[in-house]
Amino acid sequence: MSTNEYISAWFPSSAHGELLGSEARAPSDGDRELLLVEARPCLASDINWNLLAFGFDGKDYNAGTVDSWSSGSASEITADGRPPFDGENTSCYLSQFFNAVYVVNGDAANPSDIYIYNAANKAWSTQTTTTGSFDISSATMILDHDTNLFYAVAKSEMWALDMGSLATANSTALAWVDISAVGFSNLPSNYDPTIAIAQNHIHFMGIEAGSADIFVIHFSYFQPEVQSYGAQFPATHGQAPSFFMESGVQQEFAYIPDGGSNVYVVNVETNSTKTLAGPSSQASDASYYATVNALLQLSSDGAVTYIPYDASSSSYASSSWSSVANLASVATVSSSSSSSSVSSSGTKTAKGAAATNSNSSSSQTTAFGNRVS
Repeated sequence: MSTNEYISAWFPSSAHGELLGSEARAPSDGDRELLLVEARPCLASDINWNLLAFGFDGKDYNAGTVDSWSSGSASEITADGRPPFDGENTSCYLSQFFNAVYVVNGDAANPSDIYIYNAANKAWSTQTTTTGSFDISSATMILDHDTNLFYAVAKSEMWALDMGSLATANSTALAWVDISAVGFSNLPSNYDPTIAIAQNHIHFMGIEAGSADIFVIHFSYFQPEVQSYGAQFPATHGQAPSFFMESGVQQEFAYIPDGGSNVYVVNVETNSTKTLAGPSSQASDASYYATVNALLQLSSDGAVTYIPYDASSSSYASSSWSSVANLASVATVSSSSSSSSVSSSGTKTAKGAAATNSNSSSSQTTAFGNRVS
């Protein structure tokens, strides 16, 4: 079955809501600034929760697990075939079942290409895609845990891309498929999407204070009821990376409103919210990534900080933000990129071989059938 046929089978129509100039001259300082290639780094991890930092002044690094971030030096993992990390809205996503990191918008010359980092082999490959009318550079997207499908929102339209079981690219282009218009009755006309993935549901934040609108992935269903989470966090644009679990789907995500002083951790099992201290840098162009036990911020100047988080403990209330010191000791972002936006997964909303993953030994049954094994 083709990708289009596969996705269409689960998204029936009834589910739809309705250069420089030609005259030769010496380049000015302004020209040099326009022509300068800007790096846009991003953060991800492998399935062992080693922090992976990509696109730092042309280099990539493995900073290890959270217990090693406070000292020492991160290991360089730069390899052939990597993206240039010069695209608009670059973002990274962890495919937990396949120990792979997918880099979207990492190549300005080839914006529809998705670069795949195989964390077991430490090797890159490039997956071509076809986008049709989909504007990938302006999209906000998540990677669903169980189905390994990207879901993206651009101009109030939802799109999907099936990544199958890819940890290495194949020779066949994958197609982005138009699912439907975002079908919430309370959706503002100028809505700038902030979306999170948890329990195979996409949570649309920033529409109403203290709540989310929900898209149920396995039934292609825009839930008409708004879900409250017991806290009056604001209805503003922000970012919402999900906390991974050692196994199974994500149950919590962090909502960080633009310019906000707090981080709101939403639990979709209990419909409750915890509040963490906000990072010292609250610029809206910072980005975030979450592992199983830490929330990380990547600021526009390349600084990486984190706050530890344990869902089973109340110690989060006294947690504070710290530098990922072993990365700071070796990784830099050139001045050309300090003013450019940077992104990480989870949302924009993000793991070697499947054999190294504790989840990979059993088949995961979803409404799509046995999609992941």
